[in-house]
Order: sequence, then C-alpha cells, then structure tokens
Amino acid sequence: MSKIVIGVMGAGNLATPKNRELAYQLGESIAKNNWVLLTGGRNVGVMDAASQGAKAGGGLVVGVLPSNNLAQMSNAVDLPIVTDLGNARNNINVLSSQVIIACGMGLGTASEVALALKNHQPVILLDQTELTCQFFANLAQDRIFYAETVAGAIALVKKILQDLKYRIR
Repeated sequence: MSKIVIGVMGAGNLATPKNRELAYQLGESIAKNNWVLLTGGRNVGVMDAASQGAKAGGGLVVGVLPSNNLAQMSNAVDLPIVTDLGNARNNINVLSSQVIIACGMGLGTASEVALALKNHQPVILLDQTELTCQFFANLAQDRIFYAETVAGAIALVKKILQDLKYRIR
C-alpha cells in the first residue's frame, strides 16, 4: 500500500512570519503522523518552512520543483521532482496529494486550491480570511474544510482520510 501524501501549499516569497510558523508546525505534525509531505519544493516561504518542520519531525519530504534544476530547492527536500513546468506543476502537486492544506494565500496557492477542488480533492484552509473561505466555499462546499490551528487541520486530515478509506472500499 502506498504512503499517504499530504500537500502543504502556500505563499513563497510573500509568506508572513505566521504563515511560516504554521507551515513548520504542519510539516512537523505530518511527519509525526507518518505521512509524506509534498510541497512546491523551493527554499522560500511556506514550502521551505513545512519541509523544515517535516525534516525536524523525522518525515519524508517530496518537493515538486518548477524549474529544470535544483538551484532553488529547500535543503529539507528528500525527493526532488524536477518538472521545468513553472506554475503548471501546481496540478502535479494537488493530484499527487490525498489532502491539500493551504497555509497562507497568494495567486499560486489560489490556483492550487482551485485545481484541487476541480479535481474533487479535499482542501483544508488553515487560518484564512473569511472572504477567502467564502469564495472557495461557493465553488465547492463539499470538499472545502476550515481550521484555525494546526491541531485542527491535522484532526480534519484524519477525518478526511477515514472518510476516503470508506469510500474506496
């Protein structure tokens, strides 16, 4: 049986200190649950913070990189996937994850959330504005979930995975 892959998506260069702190905690919690972390793989923002957290928690980190080289890769990535696809890699990110957690928001993150919802993937919005939550809820209310804390997001992941397990049978 394959490992469970949890995608953490969020702002790169525009990530706030709070985004990075939550992402680090997410990565660490994902590792402690023996899940694989998947991010955009770069050495900035949410991607790097989540990867560092997962590494500190003893986890496995997959980084789906936008370029054709490893120059901007987080040093916490264990398995780099070099795509040379730029933002088009966002579809790979969401389709390769069983659950996506959006930590922080920017145009790239919004595109990942939209692609996930379009592909019927469950998405957890962590610490997002009410306007952001309303926007995505209007698009796919049955696949969008909300959490204020990392512990809340992890609890939702467990519930979603349990529900998916029953649907697959």
